[in-house]
Amino acid sequence: MSEMTSCKPKIIMDLESLNTSNAQGCPACGRKFSLGDTAVLACGAWGGGSRYIHENEAIKDAKTSQYFERGYYMSLKAGA
Repeated sequence: MSEMTSCKPKIIMDLESLNTSNAQGCPACGRKFSLGDTAVLACGAWGGGSRYIHENEAIKDAKTSQYFERGYYMSLKAGA
């Protein structure tokens, strides 16, 4: 995934990050981000590539070192 190499996969929300991502909120849980929250770049059922979500809403796949939204990851594992 090219987005993973061009962006930092894990960030701490600063003012600039909040300004760019808080209009939509977290695509995994729907809550707004707060200053100092840890967010990870993750794939999910929303499509359209990776997005930043709250770290506690993500699972890191050990084989690929990629983050996935929890529900989406579980559905992928169930289908495999």
